[in-house]
Amino acid sequence: MAKRKDQIKLGAFLLFTGHHVAAWRHPQASVGVNFENYIELAKLAENAKFDAIFFADGVAARLKDIEAASRKAHSGVYPFEPITLLSALSSVTKNIGLIATASTSYSDPFNLARQFASLDRLSGGRAGWNLVTSSDPEAAFNFGHDGHILHADRYERAQEFADVVLGLWDSWEDDAFPRDKASGQYFNQEKLHVLDHRGKHFKVRGPLNLPRSPQGHPVVVQAGASEAGKELAARTAEAIFAAQITLEEATAYYADVKGRLGKYGRTPDDLKILPGIFPVVGRTQAEAQEKFEQLQDLIQPEVGLNLVSALAGGVDLSAYPLDGPVPADLPETNAGKSRQSLVLDLARRENLTIRQLYLRVAGARGHWQVVGTPEHIADVLEERFENYGADGFNIMAPVMPGGLADFIELIVPELRRRGLFRTEYEGKTLRENLGLKRPANRFTQAASAAAE
Repeated sequence: MAKRKDQIKLGAFLLFTGHHVAAWRHPQASVGVNFENYIELAKLAENAKFDAIFFADGVAARLKDIEAASRKAHSGVYPFEPITLLSALSSVTKNIGLIATASTSYSDPFNLARQFASLDRLSGGRAGWNLVTSSDPEAAFNFGHDGHILHADRYERAQEFADVVLGLWDSWEDDAFPRDKASGQYFNQEKLHVLDHRGKHFKVRGPLNLPRSPQGHPVVVQAGASEAGKELAARTAEAIFAAQITLEEATAYYADVKGRLGKYGRTPDDLKILPGIFPVVGRTQAEAQEKFEQLQDLIQPEVGLNLVSALAGGVDLSAYPLDGPVPADLPETNAGKSRQSLVLDLARRENLTIRQLYLRVAGARGHWQVVGTPEHIADVLEERFENYGADGFNIMAPVMPGGLADFIELIVPELRRRGLFRTEYEGKTLRENLGLKRPANRFTQAASAAAE
């Protein structure tokens, strides 16, 4: 197989205290509740030439098991709403991409399109929208629902939602606003396009009341791995935050999703696949293992059980012995399908007890976990990249800020030594740095095709 000519893309997943479920208890963990904490992390990633910082989000506090929730930093209680936070961070950064999660299940497409277009303009073209369908059943009760929206309905709504947002982002052509003081023309009405969408879930007239954004439109990111999720990604996504553990799973997923693009008139280069990786790095293997075990020792059993129950689709596992096997007959739920399947398949493949399972997923939550030296971690990143299992990686640092700083200090130089990672940004926008083309305005494109 010929060596790839492109380079690895890197995102920094900024889960405030760190990605490990017990990170907040680590003596060196930042509390992560002040804006200054996020300025530090954003600048750390930008100085290392990362492509983007990435924020998760949820729209419910996960307090069903209040005892376990009271012992977790990751209980759906976030220090800031991510679009607001990234808007503030856009003023203290210059090059790094700014990706926020926002749900299609409990948002309005006009407001969301406007918010992300505003972020893109504020940042000079660095915004990305991580499109998700909410898998948390508790969220439904905050938005006038009596129960969680069915999985199939969530994805049907998401497809229409994405169509509306993308259409609204093309309300104005790039040169629609001459703002000609001499003639008195502020905008050219021929370059205005009213969406007038009428569908099953939404009726949105438009146009969006903002000019077209610097990137054409913000980069669309997605994370689904179910059949519905992969199809939605092939149709709309420009980057995928994937979650495959083995090389075989990663290469199969990569080929599967990229192989779906053609039927939507897209090419493999139109989509970047960026799996999450939870790296624990030490100058020696023993040092890395010691760092990892220090975090593992901080896990409280009720927190570990709560985490596994949530990842297994919200199934209550409290009635089963911690040191007994993961039950083989767990029901399928209405929560996230792909993560439930990934976690349960791991337990069955390795014959894990419930305790062993929560110890396995407490750090990476179903993503890829690597504990080792800089050379070893660079080796496995290179292997996955060169074998087309990834175009880059979202770095899920175990503890903040130290885990991210360790990756930058110890692993980034090794990737650069191998020619796998940039030394300077290639462009000014997130789209340029990811190697994604700037999208043409769909209305202009349609008019040109009709005239041919």
